[in-house]
This record gives sequence, C-alpha cells and structure tokens, in this order.
Amino acid sequence: MKKYDCIVIGTGPAGQKAAIQAAKLGKSVAIIEKNNVLGGAQVNTGTIPSKALREAVLHLTGANRKGMFGQSYRIKQDVAMSDLASLSQQVMRREWDIIRSQFDRNGVELIWGKAKFTGPNTVEIDSPDGMQSLEGDKFLVAVGTRPAKPPHIPFNGHSIVTSDELLKLDKIPKTMIVVGGGVIGSEYATILATLGVRVTLVEGRSDVLGFLDHEITGAFQYFMRQKGITLRLGEKVDSIAEVDSTASGSKQRLVEAQLESGKTLRAETLLFAVGRQGVCGALGLDQVGIEYDDRERLHVNEHYQTNVEHVYAAGDVIGFPALASTSMEQGRRAVCHAFGVCDVRNYNTELFPFGIYAVPEISMVGHTEEELTREGIPYEAGIAQYREIARCQLLGDEQGMLKMLIHQETHKLLGVHIIGTGATELVHIGQAVMALGGTAEFFVDNVFNFPTLAECYKVAAYNGLNKLNHV
Repeated sequence: MKKYDCIVIGTGPAGQKAAIQAAKLGKSVAIIEKNNVLGGAQVNTGTIPSKALREAVLHLTGANRKGMFGQSYRIKQDVAMSDLASLSQQVMRREWDIIRSQFDRNGVELIWGKAKFTGPNTVEIDSPDGMQSLEGDKFLVAVGTRPAKPPHIPFNGHSIVTSDELLKLDKIPKTMIVVGGGVIGSEYATILATLGVRVTLVEGRSDVLGFLDHEITGAFQYFMRQKGITLRLGEKVDSIAEVDSTASGSKQRLVEAQLESGKTLRAETLLFAVGRQGVCGALGLDQVGIEYDDRERLHVNEHYQTNVEHVYAAGDVIGFPALASTSMEQGRRAVCHAFGVCDVRNYNTELFPFGIYAVPEISMVGHTEEELTREGIPYEAGIAQYREIARCQLLGDEQGMLKMLIHQETHKLLGVHIIGTGATELVHIGQAVMALGGTAEFFVDNVFNFPTLAECYKVAAYNGLNKLNHV
C-alpha cells in the first residue's frame, strides 16, 4: 500500500490549491478525481462554462456595445447553441491542460477513480485499472456539490434541466422558465434573455439576490425587466410537468409549472436552480467517524478541520460562501494548518468579494446599507453613475453605478457595491483600501488614469464627502 503525506479528494479549486500547497511544502501528495475530467464544477459545469457562455453571448449579440453603436448592432444575426458551446469547450480544454501541468510540475500524483475511506488513514480507489488502496497522514475532502434535484421534479435532461445540463441543450429555446432567483438562476436568466429568449423567473422571496444591497437589487431587477424578463417574486412552484399544447396552431410539447398562487406558466424549457446538494455521502466517512448534515455538507472549524483532526474539508462541501475564489484559499489554508505552517495570516471574512456574472455584472465587498443600519453604524453613501464617467461612455455602458459607503466620523470605507461593466474587477480596488483601513480621502488625494472605470471611486468619494461636508 502506497503512503502519502497528504491525500486530496477532488480536483476543483479547493483541491487543486491544497495539493499544490502541500507539494510546495515538500510533502508527498496524491489527488484523486472520480470524473474523467479535471477541475470539478468550477471548470466543467459551473464557473468557467457559465462565464464563457456569458462572454460569447455578449460578443455575438453585440449587447455590450449597443450603447456605443446603437440597438441594431450585432456581430452575428443567428446565434446557435454550437456557437456558444465551442467557446466554452475551448476554455475548458485549456483549463484541463493548465491544471494537469501544475500537478506535473509540482510532483502531485493524479489518480483517477472514486475514493472511499476504509479506515482513519486509508482510502480505497475504484479506478479504471481496478481497486487500489492508499494510506495518508493528512486528508483534504474537496468533493464539491451538485445541483439539487428534488425527487418530485421530472428532470429529463432536455426540457427540464439543472445548470449542469443547460449547456448541453440541442438548440436555444424561444421561451424558458427559471425557478430560483439566486446567483445561478439570475445569471442564466439574464444571459439567455440577452440572446432573445423570453424568460420568466420564479423566486419564493420578495427579491432576487436578496443578500445584495437593496439599491443594487432594485437596479438589477429594473434591468431584468428592461430585458423582457418576467419576474414572479414571492411565488413558489407547486408542480412541474411536460404537457401537450396546441396554442400556436400546431401540437408541441411544453413544460408547465403550476404555482401555489394558482398561476400556470408554460415554456419550451425549464431551468431548476434552487440550491445545491453535497456529494460526500459516498465517501465512507462513517469509517472515520465524520458526520455530515442532511445536505451532505461537512462542518469544519476555523482551520477547516472536521471532527477528526487529520481530515480537513474545503470548498463547496463545507457550505457558504461556496465561491471558487474562497474555495482556493480555504484549501491552501487547510493544508498550511495541517503541516504546521503558522505564517498564514487570518483574513477578514467580511472582505470576501462577491461577483455575480449576470448581465449586467454585479460585485460587492463589505457591508450593505441595511447591515449598517441594523448595527447602528453611521454612514454616508457616495455614488458614481456610469453616465458621468468618460470610460463608461466609450464602453457604451451609461446605466451602471458604483456606491461607496463611508463612515460618517472616520471616513473609512465600509462597503463598495457596483453594478455595470467591469464590476467584478473594479471591486478589488475598494477591497484593498478597506483591508488597509483607508478612508475616502485616499481617492480624492490620488491621481487616477483617465479615462478609466477606476475613476468611479474618485467621483463616488467626492460625492460622499461633499454630502458629509454639506457642500
């Protein structure tokens, strides 16, 4: 039986960074992947494919240039699913090569197969070459999650789908129902609406993306309606089924969603995007004494240790925030703790940035106005409208905005909220200033390249400080 210092289960972002960090510390490392491709959901079904789809849609439809060249501007008149899938596949293949190259360069041994614990320090691998057993001193579980598929929903892979199957559709539908107004549902709803799909989004809460600053949520919902998306907020789906319809004069098969309110929705396809489910139930964790919740998620401490101290977990399998960016850092930190590396600084979880790759793009870091109000923290909001920024005019986006929340007394930054072009890049300027305890005066007193999106910070700082100074 081969023995390793560290065994990682899963090659998603948490597993990748954990394995490479362990190798950098001079440890012998094996990483196990049950699928026939590397990268987990990040590369194959989630982050990369959805963002590749978004970029392809924006480019081919000319949606991100209509503000400059007019509403009739379009790169390609008839966009096919093959046009969208080809870019996604190209990026995915490149990512597979990069991950494999990183493993090879760092001496990480990649083992294909399904892993299962057979004891506190042993795992059995069911691989294409047969069964094999490995022994390890430290373990990291980074198996991720899958889309939730409730048993009463008749998923079929072609008209009633999860986000995993969406990119595998044969053609772009004319109509779609999206169930779920979280990140995944909102992203795909706006991307497909940009393509011309008539989308109805059903969300049980009163807002989509309810964790965002309410002003940003309101602006986003306005943009969604402008794209022709019908929002059914505060509504819950009672049942979903395929039905025959002759409404258009010819018989066709549609998906019907009955809402608890009595409304009936019909469309060619339905995307079910309500939550994700863990997949750690098949790992034999009972052999180690590790417990998981009813959604197969693992509980960990601040060092990412499970209740068995030599078994760590990171990424989506431990729940919120379940971002590729945070998963990478969790995996790295877990391994550093496992091998006694003490120079890893504690990070402020309040400074995790959130990026939503919808149309338009949204990003935030720090507190929302609602949080500050609840906590009794005095603040002022500085606003920069994209229409005031020359670079935004050059990019054809005059509808976005950047909001900076400033402490009324210390003038320190408390939060940054952005909707519009470049939001997920732009947010890191605010993140850095917040992490270093900077104030709004930093932006006023420093020079920014012109024209740039970053100039939004200077305009927002002036706006907020002028309000505080009553000028």
